Amino acid sequence: MTGQPTVKDLLVLVADGQMEFTVRGLLTRWQSLEFREVSADIYVHPAKAPGCLLRAHDFVRAFQRQYGYALVMFDREGCGNSQETREALEAEVEARLAAAGWKDRSAAIVLDPELEVWVWSDSPEVDAALGWSGRTPSLTQWLRSEGFLRQGEAKPRDAKRAVDEAMRVAGKRRSSAIYRRLAERVSLHRCADPAFRKLKAVLQSWFPQAP
Repeated sequence: MTGQPTVKDLLVLVADGQMEFTVRGLLTRWQSLEFREVSADIYVHPAKAPGCLLRAHDFVRAFQRQYGYALVMFDREGCGNSQETREALEAEVEARLAAAGWKDRSAAIVLDPELEVWVWSDSPEVDAALGWSGRTPSLTQWLRSEGFLRQGEAKPRDAKRAVDEAMRVAGKRRSSAIYRRLAERVSLHRCADPAFRKLKAVLQSWFPQAP
C-alpha cells in the first residue's frame, strides 16, 4: 500500500536563473519578510519571460496536487507584451492560472521593468556583490558620473544596464549567485518597489506566522 504524496507549500515558476536564485535567497528571509518557513520548489520556464506570460498555466497544471500554492514571476521588459502595465500582465496570468485549477491559490509577480530594480539599494552589500568595495570613486559616485543616477534618485533608471556596466568596470563576472547573495543579505525593510510589496503580501497571506 503506497502512501499519499507529500504536498509542498509552494511552486515558483520564474523566467531565468537570476530570478531563481533571487527567490531562493528571499525564501531564506522568511522571518524578515514575516511569513512562516515554507517548503518550495523553483522551476525555470524554458521559454523564459514570454513562456511565463503565455504558458505558465500549462506548466503548472500537472502540479495541482503536489503544491498548495503557485507563484509565477517574470520581467515586464522582454516578456513579449511590455507595452502593457505590470498590473495588466499580472491579471492576465492570474486569470489563466485560475482557469487551470489554481483559483484562490496562485499569483503572478511582474517586475517592472526588470529584476535589477531589486538590486539597487544603499546597502554596502550591493557594492560588495558588484565588485565595488573599496573602489574610488564609490559606486554611487560612478553611477552619477556615468549618467545612470541623477541627483535625488534612489535607483538607476536603466537598472539592468547599470548592473552590467558596474560589473564590467569592476572586472566582475555576472552570475546568478550574485543575486542570491543580495537577496540573502540586503535589508528588505525599505524596499518600496510595488512588485516586491505584492510578493511580500502574498507570502504573508498564504503562509502567516504562528501567533
